Amino acid sequence: MISRLLSSESKSITGAAIIISAAGLLSDIAGVIRDRILAHNFGAGPVMDSYYAAFKVPDLIYNLLIVGALTAGFIPTFTKIFYRNNNDRANAWQLVNNLINIAGILLIILCGLGIIFTPVLTKIIAPGFSETNLAMATSFARIMFLSPLILGISMVMGGVLQSLRQFVLYSIAPIFYNLGIIIGATLLIHTPLGLLGLPVGVILGALFHAGIQIYGAYQSGYRWKWFLNFKDKDTLLIGKLMIPRTMGVAITQLNTVVITIMASLLPIGSVAVYNYANNLQSVPTGLIGIPFALAVFPFLSQMVGEKNGEGFIKHLAATTRQILFFIIPVSLVTLLLRAQIVRVILGSGAFDWNATIATADALAFFSLGLFAQSLIPLYARAFYALSNTKTPFTLGVIAELIAIIAALLLMKPLGVAGLALASSIGVILNLGMLVIALRQLTGNLEETKMLHLLFRLAIAGLAMAVVIQTLKYPLSNILNLNRFWGILLHGGISGTVGLLVYGGICYLFKVEEMMTFHASLKNRLFSFKNIPAGIDETKTI
Repeated sequence: MISRLLSSESKSITGAAIIISAAGLLSDIAGVIRDRILAHNFGAGPVMDSYYAAFKVPDLIYNLLIVGALTAGFIPTFTKIFYRNNNDRANAWQLVNNLINIAGILLIILCGLGIIFTPVLTKIIAPGFSETNLAMATSFARIMFLSPLILGISMVMGGVLQSLRQFVLYSIAPIFYNLGIIIGATLLIHTPLGLLGLPVGVILGALFHAGIQIYGAYQSGYRWKWFLNFKDKDTLLIGKLMIPRTMGVAITQLNTVVITIMASLLPIGSVAVYNYANNLQSVPTGLIGIPFALAVFPFLSQMVGEKNGEGFIKHLAATTRQILFFIIPVSLVTLLLRAQIVRVILGSGAFDWNATIATADALAFFSLGLFAQSLIPLYARAFYALSNTKTPFTLGVIAELIAIIAALLLMKPLGVAGLALASSIGVILNLGMLVIALRQLTGNLEETKMLHLLFRLAIAGLAMAVVIQTLKYPLSNILNLNRFWGILLHGGISGTVGLLVYGGICYLFKVEEMMTFHASLKNRLFSFKNIPAGIDETKTI
């Protein structure tokens, strides 16, 4: 039963998104536990500054070489090969092996160079650090340079699972990644490794992440073989498609590095505060935006392959409305209850009240761009399905450059919060340009339905905000806000009642997206009879 569930194929976009969101929720819970442990043990100080700074260059290598290839080129190419000519699986698995072997060679070279030149790289990334912090960041980064190689293999396997619409194992892999980090922060730091247990935990998490997805791909028929052909036409196609995407990722990663540089020039703890707030604001995107984007991507690619423009627009517009339905109330809760969220999740041990206020201020500005942050993955994948990676790259470059300029202007008057505001400005601008460009390309994005939905959601959201603000004050007189449970109940009661009001108004308005979600959730949770008895080796999309 469990094996069938893990390898079952998702039949609908919303159903697949529910699987990814449910696993994402568990991953985010693990992430919250991870950040709480880190904040409790180390607060927002030099250790966490060094820890987060050390991530930047290994992450840069991983995102450039792997993420760009997967999102832009691998999944559409693999899907077309896998299902063509009565399921041409031999060539599809050969493509996977070729990609893994090429990526493995490149990652070994790049990570090796990274380990050698780590001291130089950390000085560039964190020019405001003291010599002690730089030495710590260097030690952390040298260990973390192993992670791109492990995660690179893992994400190729994850791309296979996405292409086959087997989202369960793909979605739970990040839970085990966080588990490795938690082990490092709770157990390994008390061994002779000391603080080096933190980066070793990252490597342990990467191994867990890879193991889960390798198992899933193996169950689907994948077997590793040595195959290396730099001239393979399908591999070259992936390379062609990934170039603009990789350049776009490079700009995004450059933005991250520049933000880290700026934060290192602010008071001690600023790098940690920015990353704590960024991690918190990424939870809604991970639960809502990414799952829907991942779930609809194979469908969009299929519509393009069938030259079904109407189906492409229908899937894209419906997914956009579904994301907006969920992200608007979450954004309001994040904005209005930011202090409670930060204090409940991070507020213990070394994480003091000053760190709470600074993180909450940054989270408030991040919340302004949550809707854009959640929709960008969808619209970028719409272009990728159309084999158009140049447009998202170009628009992404413009948005990231404006975000960097905004950060330079805002960091002095607003501190870390100014960096968060600059990030929101960038993502909102990026989304606006993507929508306009896609509208010009397709001629229709079902704007009328979108405006009708936004009008109803605006009314529901306004009512929700009023209720939350109204409840906060009397509850503060009843509950002890100096205690964990008092803060939890203060935010939990206010937010829950507000969400119920939002849902009630949407129900009265008979918002289609709410009904779709309810039906998909019901089918996913209770219709176990629909789980296939096994993998149908002859099934096509």
